[in-house]
Amino acid sequence: MKILLATGIYPPDIGGPATYVRNLAEGLVREGVQVTVVTYAQEPGDRSQGSGAWDIVHVRKGMPILRWVQFARALKKHGKDADVVYAFSSVSCGVPLLFARLKKPKKVLRLGGDFLWERFTDRGGMLSLRAYYTQHPRLRRFMQRLLKSFDHLVFSTRFQQELYKEHYTGLPRNSVIENALPNAVPEHHQVHQPLRLLFLGRLVRFKNLELLLQAMVRLPLVRLTIVGSGPEGKRLQSLSEELHIESRVFFVAPTHGQEKTQIFTGHDLLVLPSLTEISPHTALEARAAGLPVLLTQETGLSEALRSGMVCADLSGVEQIVAAVANVRSSYQAIAQECVASLEERPWSQVVHEHVELFSSL
Repeated sequence: MKILLATGIYPPDIGGPATYVRNLAEGLVREGVQVTVVTYAQEPGDRSQGSGAWDIVHVRKGMPILRWVQFARALKKHGKDADVVYAFSSVSCGVPLLFARLKKPKKVLRLGGDFLWERFTDRGGMLSLRAYYTQHPRLRRFMQRLLKSFDHLVFSTRFQQELYKEHYTGLPRNSVIENALPNAVPEHHQVHQPLRLLFLGRLVRFKNLELLLQAMVRLPLVRLTIVGSGPEGKRLQSLSEELHIESRVFFVAPTHGQEKTQIFTGHDLLVLPSLTEISPHTALEARAAGLPVLLTQETGLSEALRSGMVCADLSGVEQIVAAVANVRSSYQAIAQECVASLEERPWSQVVHEHVELFSSL
């Protein structure tokens, strides 16, 4: 079986899809599958070996139409004899796949985010994903046509699957393949004085970090570490200075591996105040490490995966301040609950579910 994985980002770029594609490629190769990855990069390249086991094709980043055409050419060249082309972005990969007009391979799209809603929030929109779909029906027409061009849709959560079934008609066959769960030994946390909050993720608008900084003004006995990078980084740093909280708010570059584990160990609470978090892998990583998590109530995580997390309305400054205060008052009980192990879901299971899906198409 030959599978082409089409992704907008790939290591060393940072982000959920980048890590997901690399891990999936590694697992598929172990199952005897021939894998090629096509991705965007600053510098183009032909076929370079990915850890010596699969090929990576780099397409130069640039203006949207030009890069889509170049990506389509790469898909046509390297995917014409593939059994499946598996796209990890509805627009940056899905549109070039339409341009490529491949005949043989089945076309599969994985949905772990929502392109239209994320662009809406980038422009200043402050609606949750569910509210956005209720209030902006016309913007879905383009996505409706794009989704119908695929043979199968893979959702990372039932939350998003049900939302799409509610608002889109005539969807292709679809299924849910949940993310793998981190494998870690949970560590019992003792609260620090002052309380140490942590945010870890992309610095983009829908993460609602502006309101988190505003809430910090009302939380004088609290420190906040923001770990990540993204288009909102400079604006958030300037805002912390304008609010005169820069002595209590620390910005840190993205971390991985042992460094990330040490950051979890050194903090009391991971806070994800996003407008919506469809499938927050960071929350699962923190929870697996035993770090308490305060998560937006609009999330796609199942009840089982939310075990040990505190889900609350974090849509405004008042709500964030109240939620942090509630966690602080019950911290020992929450921390004790986080020591319990999560259910197991290794990458081998995720890979097996993909192989079964690809074989059934």
